[in-house]
Amino acid sequence: MILITGASGTIGRPLVELLSSSGRPVRALTRHAAAAPRGVEVVIGDPSRPESIAAALRGVTSLFVHPRAIGPAAPRLLELAGEHGVNNVAVLAALNVDDDPSMQPSRLNGDRNKEVEDAVTSSGLRWVSVRPGSFAASTLTMFAAQARHGDVIRGPFADFADAPVHENDVAAVLAAGLLDDTLAGQRISITGPQSLTHAQMVNTIGEVIGRPLRYEQIPPTQAADDMVAKGLPRAFAEAMMARYARELDRPAPDHRRGRDRARSSRPLLRALGPRSHRGLRTPAVRHHATGGAMSAAGEVQSCDPRIAGQRNHAVSTARRHHRAQCPVGRCAVQRPIRGLSRGGSRPGSQHA
Repeated sequence: MILITGASGTIGRPLVELLSSSGRPVRALTRHAAAAPRGVEVVIGDPSRPESIAAALRGVTSLFVHPRAIGPAAPRLLELAGEHGVNNVAVLAALNVDDDPSMQPSRLNGDRNKEVEDAVTSSGLRWVSVRPGSFAASTLTMFAAQARHGDVIRGPFADFADAPVHENDVAAVLAAGLLDDTLAGQRISITGPQSLTHAQMVNTIGEVIGRPLRYEQIPPTQAADDMVAKGLPRAFAEAMMARYARELDRPAPDHRRGRDRARSSRPLLRALGPRSHRGLRTPAVRHHATGGAMSAAGEVQSCDPRIAGQRNHAVSTARRHHRAQCPVGRCAVQRPIRGLSRGGSRPGSQHA
């Protein structure tokens, strides 16, 4: 049994669907029944109060730890997990987890990535930590609503560069860590396939939806006010503006450069197959930015951005192959990820 915390979230939901599509027993832990994934066992509870969800650990051998869902309670949850027989843990962290805490805007939005990762790596259980960069979904949140109402997208720092990673790619690496000990003991950094400025991101979204878009730069104070109006904490909004200003002249790491903290993303994400490592060029982008228009391939089944484009990807990713030594740069042997490959996968599949 695999227990997924934060099961209704941006990463938890595609992770649940990917694992369940492989035929493995999955237990989804979420605070909100209405948002729970379908087709798997669901437990309603609060993982930040470990004693209250101890029963959900019965029969569990692998655990996904979501830092925002668990927070400071991570050490106690992991202690209980060990007592119940859990022997394998995958944790979601962040690309900037080793930076000075004052340079991590997400901490002002409640994240405690460093503390939770440290709790996992010191737990005595087998572990893997996945450290993604910015999510493609966050980029969509920032730009897509404007794209639905016009051709001009307003935002700060047009020349700030980032390499958004698709949430399904993050989920696929986490799934590999939960089902295969190949990645055990590694901190794996993941970025999207290409570093793009804000202006280039908007151009890319325009190409995907088939309508030219133009980025118009606005002052950071106005952008921060817009974020606060959407319900984000002001301290977080201002920290994001400070990050953009601080990193304006520094190219974002991406898998093609193979530089800085993104070095390990290239071989592993390439191993996940031709539809992995997609960044912003996905049917879900078109769906979200156009308010629900189906892609030509008909892949989007839901108008919920957490779900759109994920169901079909999860099924196909479950059939892809993985070279056993990719994460450490010795790509000599190709074999299925244990537990993910089922009928339909072929030896010698895509590894470009």
